[in-house]
Amino acid sequence: MPAVPGRPPAHRPADATLRGRLPDFPWDRLEPYKATAAAHPDGIVDLSVGTPVDPVPEEVQKALVAAADSPGYPTVWGTPELRDAITGWCGRRLGARGLTHHNVLPIVGSKELVAWLPTQLGLGPGDVVAYPRLAYPTYEVGARLAGAGHVTYEDPLDLDPTHLRLLWLNSPSNPTGRVLSKDTLARVVAWAREHGVLLASDECYLELGWEADPASVLHPDVCGGSYEGVVAVHSLSKRSNLAGYRAAFLAGDAAVLGDLLQIRKHGGMMTSAPTQAAVVAALGDDVHVHAQRERYAARRAALRGALLRHGFRIEHSEASLYLWATRDESCWDTVAHLASLGILVAPGDFYGEAGERFVRVAMTATDERVAAAVARLG
Repeated sequence: MPAVPGRPPAHRPADATLRGRLPDFPWDRLEPYKATAAAHPDGIVDLSVGTPVDPVPEEVQKALVAAADSPGYPTVWGTPELRDAITGWCGRRLGARGLTHHNVLPIVGSKELVAWLPTQLGLGPGDVVAYPRLAYPTYEVGARLAGAGHVTYEDPLDLDPTHLRLLWLNSPSNPTGRVLSKDTLARVVAWAREHGVLLASDECYLELGWEADPASVLHPDVCGGSYEGVVAVHSLSKRSNLAGYRAAFLAGDAAVLGDLLQIRKHGGMMTSAPTQAAVVAALGDDVHVHAQRERYAARRAALRGALLRHGFRIEHSEASLYLWATRDESCWDTVAHLASLGILVAPGDFYGEAGERFVRVAMTATDERVAAAVARLG
């Protein structure tokens, strides 16, 4: 009997396929609410996904265009100029000391890295991946793709380290905007090292602190000047509006990154040459980052005030691109209420059961659309 497209072969149970390991894509559940919001006479204000809407900085576009004639294969490790740009930025912005080219690795998007890191580390059945109780769903996806177990935590120091192989931190947090202190980060780094657990710190929102100054695990006050057992993930999607470029990088333990480099050489996971040139330009310029921060700060202030006046309570949200808000009701009731006003937000239970009474409100909309949301909230 011929195979039916989209259906696993009869001799393989559905849960034996990669697709069978994964939950339904959560964002598909928002489609009816998106349709409701889009029917508003003045159009939808989409504050759900958090995709950048502002222009790519001109100098970055120029660098991309200048490198457009790149007929040859790029290298997985990136150009020396790119590695210089990454190590320089980590030293200047994160306070990292003594980083060499062996401590950095360009990657094709941070989401892609999060999803496939457990597999590339060789994790599988019997191994465990841990991530925060409220968290970016792709941490769980990565564990599932590898066939590993997964567990959430409120405090990572309470975890059972017996089978734990990979511990995710996320500060500033998506979705809550919570920022972990240097002391907290240092304690977790020490605990992970004591138990031989690789610590991966997702720091993609680090440059977007509002009421706190986020610190990296690469800062000497946190890691003690050693990068053993520690890897930080950084993205240019938010700071430089490069989500469409899939530009990100890792920094930290040279042994871990060396293994990943060799694996990725076999897998062909190469950042395109024009994108590498664009990243060099983006990391070498802080002016556009400050300008973008000012845009987001103004949008944050406007949305925060409007939500509070509308009866919301906002928790954490001291950093990142989101407001973590509640009306003390089911998140889906809140989503429906806001959709009736033409505003689309993300339900908190996308990020774990602990978010079932919250919604995540993104600040990634144009000034005109933010003003429309503020007006509708009254």
